Amino acid sequence: MARIQPGAVVRFRERLWVVLPGSTEVLALRPLTGTEDDVVEVHRVLAELLGYSYPTERVERASFPLPDPREVKDAAAVHLLWQSARLLLREAAAPLRSLGRISIRPRTYQLVPLLMALRLDPVRLLIADDVGVGKTIEAALIVRELWDRGEIRRFAVLCPPYLCDQWAQELREKFHFQPVVVGSATLAALEREVPPDRSVYEHFPVQVLSIDFVKRTPHMQLFLQHAPELVVVDEVHGATPSSSSERQRRYELVRALADDPRRHLILLTATPHSGLPAAFQKLLGLLDREFEGWVPSAWTEEQRERLARHFVQRTRADIKNVWERAETLFPERETVDVTYALSSEQRRLFEKAHDFCLGLVHAGRGLTGHRRRMRYWAALALLRAVMSSPAAAKAALQKRREDTHPTEASEEEWELGSFVYEPSETPPPEEAPRPLLGHPESGITAGDRARLRELLALAEAITPEKDAKLQGAIAAVRDLLRQGFHPIVWCFYVATAEYVAQELQRALDSEFPDLRVLCITGRLGEEERRALVEDFMAQEGIRRVLVATECLSEGVNLQKGFNAVLHYDLPWNPNRMEQREGRVDRFGQTSSRVKAIRFYGRDNPVDGAVIRVLLNKAREIRNSLGTYVPVPAEEEWVIEALVNALFSGPAARLQEDLAFEFMQEYVREFHSRWDLDARREKESRTRFAQRALRPEEVEQDLRATDEVLGTPEEVQKFTLEALQRLGVPVRQDRRDPRVFHIPLTEDVRAQLPPLVQAALPPEGRGRERRTAWPIAFVSPTPEGAEYVGRNHPLVAALAQHLFESALTGGESPAARCGALRTDRVPRLTTLVLLRARYLLRAPEKDPLLAEEVLVTGVEGRGEAFLKPHEALALLAEARPVENIPEAEKRELVEYALGLIKPWVDDPEGPWARLLAARAAELEAVHRRLRRVVGERVRGLAVEPQGPPDVLGLLVLQPVVRG
Repeated sequence: MARIQPGAVVRFRERLWVVLPGSTEVLALRPLTGTEDDVVEVHRVLAELLGYSYPTERVERASFPLPDPREVKDAAAVHLLWQSARLLLREAAAPLRSLGRISIRPRTYQLVPLLMALRLDPVRLLIADDVGVGKTIEAALIVRELWDRGEIRRFAVLCPPYLCDQWAQELREKFHFQPVVVGSATLAALEREVPPDRSVYEHFPVQVLSIDFVKRTPHMQLFLQHAPELVVVDEVHGATPSSSSERQRRYELVRALADDPRRHLILLTATPHSGLPAAFQKLLGLLDREFEGWVPSAWTEEQRERLARHFVQRTRADIKNVWERAETLFPERETVDVTYALSSEQRRLFEKAHDFCLGLVHAGRGLTGHRRRMRYWAALALLRAVMSSPAAAKAALQKRREDTHPTEASEEEWELGSFVYEPSETPPPEEAPRPLLGHPESGITAGDRARLRELLALAEAITPEKDAKLQGAIAAVRDLLRQGFHPIVWCFYVATAEYVAQELQRALDSEFPDLRVLCITGRLGEEERRALVEDFMAQEGIRRVLVATECLSEGVNLQKGFNAVLHYDLPWNPNRMEQREGRVDRFGQTSSRVKAIRFYGRDNPVDGAVIRVLLNKAREIRNSLGTYVPVPAEEEWVIEALVNALFSGPAARLQEDLAFEFMQEYVREFHSRWDLDARREKESRTRFAQRALRPEEVEQDLRATDEVLGTPEEVQKFTLEALQRLGVPVRQDRRDPRVFHIPLTEDVRAQLPPLVQAALPPEGRGRERRTAWPIAFVSPTPEGAEYVGRNHPLVAALAQHLFESALTGGESPAARCGALRTDRVPRLTTLVLLRARYLLRAPEKDPLLAEEVLVTGVEGRGEAFLKPHEALALLAEARPVENIPEAEKRELVEYALGLIKPWVDDPEGPWARLLAARAAELEAVHRRLRRVVGERVRGLAVEPQGPPDVLGLLVLQPVVRG
């Protein structure tokens, strides 16, 4: 059998297939009416041998059949065929191939990192856009594009363990990958799927890995040995050099990956600047070793330009003002303060606890180093627990009384970040700070036990009714519910979260019978947390309140179910507050307004110190820059500032008006360092906002891709018209016209073809029974509706059914030929639907197949040819003004077929010239996108493959005016 070129049409087992690029010995065949899910592989020699006994097993050259004039229908049916064929395209002849395989509609600004990546070889990119902008989408777009271009065949995502499931879900549902999650809980099961001579890290092409699992021995060595061509590192600010052994091991892992000069590396963080210039330089050094030696304060213009090729950092203001000026992509965040006054019982507890802690601090003034810090940590940790809730206070104090013989622990166990500082890169512990109070260096002696027992008794005496903080929060949540919000209540300790959740449900049940309160803490496993939250957000017709600890505060998408936050416990790291609020204030939030409540005691000195020293300064910088700047990184500065605020001067005397004199040396110096970081951040974001890439340039590529694949508006029109023609009574929502309801009743399902039935969600049973399915074609998607894009199973099923039924003939909503009499043309005009295939060839790469559906046109007997955009306009706009008898319709189609048939295989004919021109346009687009990568651009070629398929035609007969 002679070699069959990729892109050729063949017949195999009485079906038409297109040959995909690949091995010459084994042919990869995709049905002409199917998708990549239907691809089969056929061994050439074996098929030839079998063909002598079973002729249908032989792979033979074929051509796409011309339309049958006997199946002539109206223009709308032909238009449906065109839309079906276009929406089935996956290997699209478009500037951005990835958009043919994803289930979302990326915004213009989200394509900027992709366009930057296409100009790098290898791709080394640091994406540092604001919290909630969509860095996951931006990174996954790059991965999908490189995959679809054949430049990578394996990739991995390294992320914190609490983000693994979310990453896997995003890659699976939105980008059509099949990832596996690699971690301590999954490794054994994965190893059972791997051949004995292979490693997990080598076997699976798409992996999401817990960076804290892979950094351990021996996993780190195994992963590095088999690391893929591309690695994405999320929350990379937690993988910079540090005195912490955990962070240092993460850095060593990422550094080893970066040392392979051929590896693509995509780094993601909302906080690239930790306040330590050396750490920022190390982070940039992962992109290029040379960058590590460049001091930010001394960058030359040439260095800034080189960095700008690898570094993108944009605020929401940049995106709103430059990239999406006509759109409202992000909600308006309303930040308010709600306060309460301590009850007499709470005030007495605080006074006693403060006196106890003041003694610890004063006793530690003469100490140095670690011993002094331990006194401070113990004092701050105890005060924090006492003022969080009576439940947290009891948890800490009861444990302290049990620790009669505390033992030494490792330095890392008592590290400041674990209980007081809340480092941004890891969630803090959520249990009450019992170990700190029991540590031998905390300064607590046996003589203090009576005082601790007194504190415990005071905490136990504070009932929910006497807890002014709880009662204030209940009132605030009640107000949010009355305004229609679904709030998240953030707590620091598990004991506090469980206590608050229970009391909220009890206090608000009578006013809100449909209220559901869910408590999520770190005591639940990651998968259980994710499943509970997803189920909670999916419940319809309820008022939702989520009470959560920091286990959900970073990287988790909660915008689908919640639109307000209340900080029951103020975080002591402003970075954490931004992350909390970023769970609801992010891309994809359907509410136009989100509310953030900073909740604190007017006469609570602990809250006062945190607000004055940390949170107000963070807000001041955010209001000035339009973005958030991390708190300076050295933990000692933060703790010294808080200790000075709480245990020096007026704070120690507990003035009720909170007129604290906080200008001690540490506080002034601390704020000065923060201001310096803010100035650096402003300069960085100005430099690396990628304003050299103009919105018009990005939109040009998006429009060119839409012309091949279809716009969201065209997807909506096709879906609704196809369902209508199949007899489905779709109802538009009265309150929100963007939402449509598809009935799920048995009679509707029964009349649908099996392919479309399978794409509908299950009807459910009992309380879960659904009679209708709300869908929308816009993103962000209205609450309660499911987004339906071009690759959604419903759209794919409708397109495949209509296309296949049109080819087989009979009763089909779509048709391959039609005729109408219209006033849009001055003479007889034939519109022809062509499916063209091209091969994209690049040096040292397998060729890629690309397809598109074109509409072309011919006037009269070929006196003039319409350009594709002219023919497409006629297809969309021509309307019948007079009826044509069926017999005359068939005659018109037969005439048109006779006219165009000679052009199908003519290598010099009009269609061959059209495809050659389109190939040249595609080649120019690809060269422009990859213009910086010289070698790859010089060897790029786009070649038309074989005659195009004549999918259908529509004859437009002019109206005769007499």
